[in-house]
Amino acid sequence: MAYLKFNKSELVNLEYSLKRELISTNMAGGYTNTTIVCCNTRKYHALLAVPVDNFGGSKHILLSSLDETLIQHGRPFNLGIHNYGSVFEPKGHKYIIDFEMDPIPVITYRVGGMVFRKSIIFSTKNEDQLLIKYTLVDAHSNTILRLKPFLAFRNIHSLTRANSDADTRYRSIENGVAFKMYEGFPDLNLQISKPCDYVPSPDWYYNIVYREEYRRGFDCTEDLFVPGYFEMPINKGETIIFSASTSECNPNNLKAKFTRELNVREPQESYEDCLRDAAMQLFTFRNDKTEICAGYSWLESGLLRETCVALPGLTLYNNGDVKLFRRILDDTISTHNEAILKGCDQVEAPLRITELVQHLISYTKESAKVWSKYGPILKDIIHSFIQGRPEVILHNNGLLWAQKSGVPLTWMDAYAGGRPVTERAGYQVETNCFWYNALCFASAMEKSFAKENDFTRECDAIKKKIEDNFFNVFWVESRHHLADYVDGLGQNIYTRPNQIYACSLDYSPVSETVQDDILRSINQELITTRGVRTLSPKNPHYKGVYEGNQVERDLATHNGSTRPWLLGAYIASCLKLYGASYLRTSQTLVSGFEEDMNIHGIGMVAEIYDGDPPHHPHGAILSASATAEIIRVKYLINKYKLEE
Repeated sequence: MAYLKFNKSELVNLEYSLKRELISTNMAGGYTNTTIVCCNTRKYHALLAVPVDNFGGSKHILLSSLDETLIQHGRPFNLGIHNYGSVFEPKGHKYIIDFEMDPIPVITYRVGGMVFRKSIIFSTKNEDQLLIKYTLVDAHSNTILRLKPFLAFRNIHSLTRANSDADTRYRSIENGVAFKMYEGFPDLNLQISKPCDYVPSPDWYYNIVYREEYRRGFDCTEDLFVPGYFEMPINKGETIIFSASTSECNPNNLKAKFTRELNVREPQESYEDCLRDAAMQLFTFRNDKTEICAGYSWLESGLLRETCVALPGLTLYNNGDVKLFRRILDDTISTHNEAILKGCDQVEAPLRITELVQHLISYTKESAKVWSKYGPILKDIIHSFIQGRPEVILHNNGLLWAQKSGVPLTWMDAYAGGRPVTERAGYQVETNCFWYNALCFASAMEKSFAKENDFTRECDAIKKKIEDNFFNVFWVESRHHLADYVDGLGQNIYTRPNQIYACSLDYSPVSETVQDDILRSINQELITTRGVRTLSPKNPHYKGVYEGNQVERDLATHNGSTRPWLLGAYIASCLKLYGASYLRTSQTLVSGFEEDMNIHGIGMVAEIYDGDPPHHPHGAILSASATAEIIRVKYLINKYKLEE
């Protein structure tokens, strides 16, 4: 039996099935994303969404959905499903009897005496191609298969309406047709593995509703263009492959290609299998650049901070891929060179590159080689902070003061009504922890592999100032933890998770006794079974449920909602301070996500969870940071077990 599986009673219950999504990527920025009953509930849902270079590489939906109809004795049975507000039409979900991911999505329908199965694959060869295999498992009469495509040709963040600018013509190709509704788009080539009839019947389908967008308070209605349909006989036991691609293919090779694609897929038979598969989905290899997508389906690829958080877990601690780690790190430094060295709105992100280098050294044990390659950029980053950047200035006490009016410079970067939810201007606790770690590491490496020099003396002087001032500036005696930030009005004493970096990084500006107090405080107020809360429930600003309109959700996002990825720093800190005695708790905290493998994103870890029990998942169904840090924690747990 498949590890990820749903039965008929679950599938026909739309309140259940429409909240569960599948996603498959081609590791080149393209994706397939829909619900387990193939009813699109988000504007981001699509069977074929691809980056379009003519539009700056942003993702665009070409093929929104595909309705299958089985016809016997002249009677059609439509297996599709669309939401038109208060009604669903057609209601193809009522025919579904089984869904399993083993290792690809396989949906089985029963219509009278017919048993029909479809299997979905998105090519992993960096091709923008969707393949769907249809098999008529059982039938007692002659059967016809009809396929009706719904075309969008629009950016994933927008919606489309019927319009006279659309080019609704088609071009005949082998066993199929091709479309290009607007200039600048690639062709959408729709082909079948066997000769078939294409019946042009152009029409717009109006007012299709995406209920998740409606629930979130966004525009939620669009019109999709249906150009016609394919029709062909299908015999009992016969298999037919449908292809949607930006390149014309040889339809005679589609069956063999589907088989090859299936054979290279790893089975998903466990929690660990799902994490590994999710990790691979997040890489983007396109245009000679290698990046990490922050999350599917709407988050971007190649973001600086998100890459720094996710890179070690997705590579080193997932499958030991040092080469890929280096490749992405090099591409990230090249792409973000100006932000890293001259200034950006992610104030601590350049300093996180030090932590990446530390991970690489810890994993490879090649200190001299790694420092020789990355030492110069780390020294340049430190110099940029010493000299001053537009968003941050070094004060005489050795601490960094970060401020940019109206801009949240830290990872807590949500806006509500156009204003930052948590601007946190001033001395931010995590920024200064990363700063201290960078100074200590760079000085130590330079002394080891070069010599003591003006750079090391400057680093050591600033480091000494931090050691003299950090505790006095940040310590909140009444709460026995660190202030979240300190501004002109004094300490912000909210209990937040950002202080964890005083414990997790290789170099800490506080003693182990203080670290113990910090960890105890976080454990008592912020730790949940689905990650770390962004604010203590004792705080009057706490919002434990990530629901409501956009403003309400934005207010909750950093004021109570949990983040699974923060468990990485927290558990690493506890294992470092408490050793093997913390193993059991660590295992409990990461194993909880296995219960969610059948919720939200199938086989995936979500971006956000409610701060309140039962901690429902929200946000991107596949999060790079969350996936990576859970993988890292599992690696650390196994490492500690081996060392016992």
